[in-house]
Amino acid sequence: MHFHTLVLEGVFTATDDGGVRFHPLPAPTDEEVARVLATVATRVRRLLRRRGLEAEEGRDLPPDPLAEQSVALATVASASVQGRVALGARAGRRVLRLGRDPDAPWITSRGPRQAHLDGFDLHADVSAPAGDRARLEHLCRYLLRPPIAQERLALTPDGRVLVTLKAEWHDGTTHLLFEPLELLEKLAALTPRPRINLVVYHGVLAPHAARRELIVAYGSPEPEQPESSAARRDEPATARNVSRGGESMLRPPIRNRGDPPESGWTMRARIC
Repeated sequence: MHFHTLVLEGVFTATDDGGVRFHPLPAPTDEEVARVLATVATRVRRLLRRRGLEAEEGRDLPPDPLAEQSVALATVASASVQGRVALGARAGRRVLRLGRDPDAPWITSRGPRQAHLDGFDLHADVSAPAGDRARLEHLCRYLLRPPIAQERLALTPDGRVLVTLKAEWHDGTTHLLFEPLELLEKLAALTPRPRINLVVYHGVLAPHAARRELIVAYGSPEPEQPESSAARRDEPATARNVSRGGESMLRPPIRNRGDPPESGWTMRARIC
């Protein structure tokens, strides 16, 4: 499982006049990132144990709800999370990795603000400074990118599909090699189920957060006050028609309710 989280690098507090104020915080330290990862790993295992989903020797796992809807899809998804092949002549085997060193040492950190623990990874070294809208847009586009870039796919002479990894894995893997059917099954496992939200907002940006509107608008320029109806009645008809006709071009651009504000905070990406 791999997901991205875009977080505010600071906290909001309420002000006496009913508004909000943003208090920036320093970037997390390596120790703090490791502590967060340890907490996540502990809570995930606890959740799996509470729901009876943690594999234990001599005990069968509970039925998979997805299998009740589609046995084939459940099989594909299960094989995907285990790094195995579900269909074709290589069913049950590991996905072929090129460049992997089977004797690679156990690595707990590969750089600043990165941590690895028992199969859990956390990377929190990418950020967008306050006011840098181009950097923020680039970061958002990266988080919302498709699972496989077209330029990283190539056909081998024997008809298999070679996927080039963007960065070398900690065990030395640089490429993944699939039969065409194997690649299709991995893409099927990544296809979102119906009525599943791909973008979820938490905390002060959650849909029903008490001060969400104030926080989303924080740092944005004040909107212009509309003219009174009496003033509009006194305008010449031609001017009024021109104003209405060009309204969509003259009014300030409409921002989505979930868009970060124009300035005042730093956004940091966490990749788990």
